[in-house]
Amino acid sequence: MTDASWLAERAIAHRGYHDMNHQVWENTLSAFSRAIEAGFAIECDLQYASDGVPVVFHDDDLKRLCNIGGDVREKTSAELGLLSIGGTADKVPTLKKLLDLCAGRVPLVLELKGRQGDDDGFAASVLETLEGYQGKVALMSFDTWLLKDLKELGSPYPVGLTAEGTEPEKFFAHDDAMHAGLDFISYAWDHLPNAFITAQRQRGIPVITWTVRNDEAIRHTFANADQMTFEGFDPREKPILTA
Repeated sequence: MTDASWLAERAIAHRGYHDMNHQVWENTLSAFSRAIEAGFAIECDLQYASDGVPVVFHDDDLKRLCNIGGDVREKTSAELGLLSIGGTADKVPTLKKLLDLCAGRVPLVLELKGRQGDDDGFAASVLETLEGYQGKVALMSFDTWLLKDLKELGSPYPVGLTAEGTEPEKFFAHDDAMHAGLDFISYAWDHLPNAFITAQRQRGIPVITWTVRNDEAIRHTFANADQMTFEGFDPREKPILTA
């Protein structure tokens, strides 16, 4: 297993330290700069552009974030790099631009957004882009085929399962995914505690939660997991975290 214990060390800003898409939008270089200045780890989403370049973007469709129709995977990284996010000066960044900006100053937690049957080369492209990067990085996904690809390609970075659910059939599927040798888990905070996560924590697997937006979620996270992925507040201003 690859050491992922460092994930517990600092709060993780969900899609960067944005302001809920008022002026600083999610998954933008502005949101990442703000997280770096505050000292938060950065969580963000990776999509696979049509030219085989990983870009930082959450949705499959461009409408919500760029106000135009179209599939993100049908655009090249250069075409995406011309599109405004939320009408701001920020454009869709490549993973390489995020790495250049961060330069190892805070950890990165990168979630690969898969599309089964259309992910050939995605995992390899992410690892190739990361090659030589000096900084803490973890890779995760809901998509088990991408996790297996990352492990089979010998990822030197921790690889984790993003997951949710409270039903036994979900736990069976999650447990099966862990057999690939995964190093950590990111789980929906309001689906904790549960038998799957309890068993994995007993094995020493670090668990982070998503997405924490209020005091209840903070308390619940630290009662049942190791760290939170947060948005909509400043953890430094929360007495529950500083007491």
